[in-house]
Amino acid sequence: MMLPRIHGRCPGALRPMMSGDGLVLRLRPRLARFTRDQVLGICDAAQRHGAGVIDITSRANLQLRGIADADWPVLLARFGDGGLLDESADIESRRNVLVTPDWMPGDDSARIATDLLERIVDLPPLPAKVGFAIDAGPAPNLLRDSADFRIERGAHGGLILRADGRPHGVPVDAGQAVEGLIALARWFVDSGGSVAGRMARHRAPLPEWARGDALPGAPGPALRTGAHPLGFVCGLPFGQVEAARLARAVLACGATALRITPWRRVLFEGVGDKVPSLLDPDVPDFDAVAAAGWRVEACTGAPFCPQASVDTRALAFRLMRLAQRGMLQAPSSAGQRVVHVSGCAKACAYPQPATINVMGHAGAFDLSWQTASPLHVGLSADAVVSHLECC
Repeated sequence: MMLPRIHGRCPGALRPMMSGDGLVLRLRPRLARFTRDQVLGICDAAQRHGAGVIDITSRANLQLRGIADADWPVLLARFGDGGLLDESADIESRRNVLVTPDWMPGDDSARIATDLLERIVDLPPLPAKVGFAIDAGPAPNLLRDSADFRIERGAHGGLILRADGRPHGVPVDAGQAVEGLIALARWFVDSGGSVAGRMARHRAPLPEWARGDALPGAPGPALRTGAHPLGFVCGLPFGQVEAARLARAVLACGATALRITPWRRVLFEGVGDKVPSLLDPDVPDFDAVAAAGWRVEACTGAPFCPQASVDTRALAFRLMRLAQRGMLQAPSSAGQRVVHVSGCAKACAYPQPATINVMGHAGAFDLSWQTASPLHVGLSADAVVSHLECC
């Protein structure tokens, strides 16, 4: 059996990655925000030169796919003119900065993120997937999202600098936050962290100045779909939307910008509470799925990924509808239950133990509970639904 290929980096715009349908190109927003003109330009590029879809990644980036090799230089010229590119692939690879998307102009998150971007060249060479979280709002929102070095609101009300994987951080003033992040990144490299690859896997004792007993604050409320003080939040199941549909939504509601979240949601900035369901009214409401106690995750699947042998999204939508109606059976589990539909054994969409695992294998699905061996193998999508439908 051919094992799935695991890439050691994320794609960029200056360093795209080949996939099953062509090049995958990823655009990193600054402060989680693309302007209206930038969004419309990205949507047009996805339709003219790509597969016509846009993905929102778990690192709050926009991703285009299905791009031909010959079209890549054309896109670079367009995106460069739109202010979407970095000076070099090296700078692009360092700019893995996750910012709480509901920042306000002039607040701690905006100022610290801006300062970090201005000093990105001062960072040492880091492993490809290492990143930063600027989570300095009234309460932290990025505690469960991928980052290695964090500035976040502490339980005491001030800011803390925290290494991912460590429960405590050290208090830090907003004016010294970026200096602390850079120093922690340099220590990570100097102490051999590049071998571990991520901060949470690096077991070297922290330097004395980075040790503390300050806990992060309690997580802030989730960014729910609907009206928001900055505009309107829309959900994108599995983080994908047709580029033409997104462009029409931006034009119809008059948004001035689009804020990107790591939670499969986008915030249309500068609009009132009259945004209709412009993106895709036919897909299930994942807030309603969450209210029913479920979360459904799915990778891009076939034909987009060359390592996937099954269409994951169609089955995942069916399971979301079952969950929303209270018709999805599972072993007893406390708290939120997770369904993970994966196109192959790599399990990209949810690399953690899930309540229900549906894994693609040789053109069919294997079904298992939690981390146990498969209960059923070689199932069709209809058979998976039959096994999981409880009433």
